[in-house]
Amino acid sequence: MTNQSVVKDKGDIRPRPTLKGELYTSPEIFELEKRNIFSESWLFVGYEYDVTEHGQYITTRMNDENVLVIRGKDNVLRAFLNVCRHRGATLCSEPSGTTKALRCPYHSWTYGLNGSLAGVPNANECREQLINNESYGLEKVNLEVWNGMIWINFSESPEPAEQSLNQQIIDRLGNLETFGRYQIPKLRVAHTKQYDVKANWKIIVENFQECYHCSSIHPELTDALPEFRSGVGTQNRVGAGASFKDGNEYFSISGKGSRPKLKGLLPEDDRLYYGMTIIPHVFINLTPDHVITHRIYPVSADRSIVICDWLFEPEEMAKSDFDPMDAVELFHRVNEQDFAACQWCHENMDSKAYKNGGILVPLEHHVSKFYNYVLESIGLKS
Repeated sequence: MTNQSVVKDKGDIRPRPTLKGELYTSPEIFELEKRNIFSESWLFVGYEYDVTEHGQYITTRMNDENVLVIRGKDNVLRAFLNVCRHRGATLCSEPSGTTKALRCPYHSWTYGLNGSLAGVPNANECREQLINNESYGLEKVNLEVWNGMIWINFSESPEPAEQSLNQQIIDRLGNLETFGRYQIPKLRVAHTKQYDVKANWKIIVENFQECYHCSSIHPELTDALPEFRSGVGTQNRVGAGASFKDGNEYFSISGKGSRPKLKGLLPEDDRLYYGMTIIPHVFINLTPDHVITHRIYPVSADRSIVICDWLFEPEEMAKSDFDPMDAVELFHRVNEQDFAACQWCHENMDSKAYKNGGILVPLEHHVSKFYNYVLESIGLKS
């Protein structure tokens, strides 16, 4: 692979280069990204409220690893590779559940909720050597909870999640206070949709970061947020939120509704939408009455799974007339439109027309920062 870099001059209004086509299709590049980006970054895998009781667990698959997140008897939340140290069998095959101990279904090796090996049947001659040896406990994965969300990191000694993630919020909003007012730890998922996108994960990220395409493919979004018709967007403007259309009170298909605003918000937060990217794989969208999260699970160079959650206050969800679908439908349509566009692009990344990449017009120049991050991470930045 040849090195390439992205122009940094903020005063330059000339078209800037995208990444070359092969960086979206090459299995070798994808392996570099798994090793140098997804193995070194904080990755969002779930919500703390799903694992509040002793023995509660969730499982996920990220970066080719099967991961188990479980609450111990000491109330500590931990993450382990969901792999028995005996012969490699999966310990917990369900996406969630509760257990008193982790028992391998294959040979019945048993682990405590803290990951230590607690029992090995029919192995009297070596039981003590196994049980007292930390080498046979479950493989630990770094875990931190940030704003009610569970994040894992596969690296040996990662920087604190708060340091990494807070800085990205500050870079987008200019402060932490605005983000904190949405009180995500107190919200709950009311609806989830999963999308199987036949496109490289980077195409999905760069699409979300720019709004040059909004007037072309997002009629519902630009109707709700009229300033997006200009293509300017807000992610390249620190602290900027997009105002709702006159007459709209909610971020929904109809623009109508009866839910109160999230309890922590101030009057100046009303009728505003904020979108932000948490590198490498998360999008967070803030609206006055709900929050939307996306997390990308790269499967291969040409396929990504995206999970989208809509979060509301539990008090509202408990009401008999609660119905989130007017709000869900708006961003679901945006998702389908975006992911179709990502697939239009990915299917031509191997074309000789895209061998040297494409271009970013000035409205998209800020995406260069993401390109620089990728190139530097995988060692291709000159």
